[in-house]
Amino acid sequence: QVQLVESGGGLVQAGGSLRLSCAASGFTISSYTMGWFRQAPGKERDFVAAIGWSGGTTIYADSVKGRFTISRDNAKNTVYLQMNSLKPEDTAAYYCARDRRFRREPDQAIGLMTSYAYWGQGTQVTVSS
Repeated sequence: QVQLVESGGGLVQAGGSLRLSCAASGFTISSYTMGWFRQAPGKERDFVAAIGWSGGTTIYADSVKGRFTISRDNAKNTVYLQMNSLKPEDTAAYYCARDRRFRREPDQAIGLMTSYAYWGQGTQVTVSS
């Protein structure tokens, strides 16, 4: 069955970096748009970044643009989120998600949460000031 397992979260000082990983099983990531979302305590889950199934398109939330980079390694069936210049406001649980559509056409990264059908359990990122 479809599984997404996030890792790489932790405690980091402001200005530091972390790389999150999302190991997928039960499907091939090269055929699905993949996304990262985050949820801070008491707040709604928000879009962070997404990458199209061919890897040719990416989109980012304005709040992370220029600091975060989403990428994929099809050979490892893993999606990554490189987070640089971290801020205390980046503190949240980070979730990996898979598009509900196989090879969405046109191939594009999407930020709409309802487009994603499968979710990981999340990994906590805490940024201290």
